Amino acid sequence: MIALAPGENRPAPGDQLTVTVASSASVDVSALLVNSAGKVRSDADFVFFNQPTGPGVVYRHGNGGPDVVAVQTSALPADVDKVVVTASLDGRGPATFASVGALTTTIESGSTALTFPIAGLTTESGVVCVEIYRRSGAWKVRAIGQGYDDGLAGIASAFGVNLDDEPPVPAAQSVPVQPVAPPPTHSGHGAPGRPSQVAPPPAQQPQPSFSSQQGAPPVHSDLFDPSHAEVNGLGIQKQGGKMVKVGMNGEVMARAGSMVAYQGDLKFEALGSGGIGRAIRQHLTGEGVPLMKVTGRGDLFLANSAADVHIIDLDGTDGLTINGANVLAFDSTLRYDIGRVQGAAGYASNAGLFNCVFTGRGRIAITTHGTPVVLTVDQATYADPNAAVAWSSSLQTGIKRNDSFGLGRLMGRSTGEASTLAFSGRGFVIVQPSELPPGGLIGGTGGGQQAGTGGGIFG
Repeated sequence: MIALAPGENRPAPGDQLTVTVASSASVDVSALLVNSAGKVRSDADFVFFNQPTGPGVVYRHGNGGPDVVAVQTSALPADVDKVVVTASLDGRGPATFASVGALTTTIESGSTALTFPIAGLTTESGVVCVEIYRRSGAWKVRAIGQGYDDGLAGIASAFGVNLDDEPPVPAAQSVPVQPVAPPPTHSGHGAPGRPSQVAPPPAQQPQPSFSSQQGAPPVHSDLFDPSHAEVNGLGIQKQGGKMVKVGMNGEVMARAGSMVAYQGDLKFEALGSGGIGRAIRQHLTGEGVPLMKVTGRGDLFLANSAADVHIIDLDGTDGLTINGANVLAFDSTLRYDIGRVQGAAGYASNAGLFNCVFTGRGRIAITTHGTPVVLTVDQATYADPNAAVAWSSSLQTGIKRNDSFGLGRLMGRSTGEASTLAFSGRGFVIVQPSELPPGGLIGGTGGGQQAGTGGGIFG
């Protein structure tokens, strides 16, 4: 086994190379296929946990051991100048490499192995370990060891990966939004002091009568009452209390797996978390929305475990902060990102207290466990972290310990640490009558890899 010093290069020990990064902390290993300009040719050249294959490169999860990047140099495209292998902390352990012990990269082919122990990292959460590069028609290996404070996202961005999630959709392709009255943000279930979105009543339809082909009596049922008929119109609309209908003539974003029925010519495309940048953030935070993009013309029906459905329209002047577990569908004109809840940094781990933030103009369908109350925040307002579903993004948030005013015993069952979310400013908070997943704010109930893995900082 040959040990490499920083900056040292050696001939690649073979055509088929296996690269591993061993560490005392859990790390994600990834690879970037880079051209002579030092950039990826496209986002497809970024090989990582959410995109495990590229031309000549394959990522394999370690399943308890180190992650592996396999490189076959003879299969690399002619315009790929090098393969850069990186490691980044995955959010389940230390925030930086300062407290991580040994970090060793090993490049193997057959019985030959090169190793590169990386030391001296401090504030960094990501590192370029080695590069496999082309020189005069042959392939070589160079020890790098360059750290990045902003982790995998910073490394990917430095090599030209587009971390901006989907580009804006032209207006002609977006699903029309029903006209709404001010104020800036309002809900279809009637927030206090705000006009409700009132859907037009369904058109009266004659009750169907199904005659028998063999002389049996026709079928009659209260199911054929007009109240059960599908609603009319384009865009996202409530279909009863636990389902939405999307009149499709373009595209809409929906929670993966939420389709219960559709009619017409629709195409479904799985998007994971909805973009490379969001996939990285979702992996680190456990928060996000596993998405599918639906396009075409027809009628789409969505639901999520018979949860109550509500419609909210955003007009672009304020955003909506919401747990990813409560998102059912939204217009593609809206943008969403994953961010830490303000004021909670001192209480949260690397993988706790993150939410989705929606901005722009469009309609979003959310779910709650039971009929919620919408609180107008015009004075100090507090809510159980597992019951607060969503709120105006313009509100200021924080954590309040309840022991000081005697609520510890009352709140302890649901929060574990007798704490509540505090809201100030002007806006609204949607609170559901349930402190249990799905749909709680804190507790890993989002759509990320840590979904459903209990507790967060409050339990």
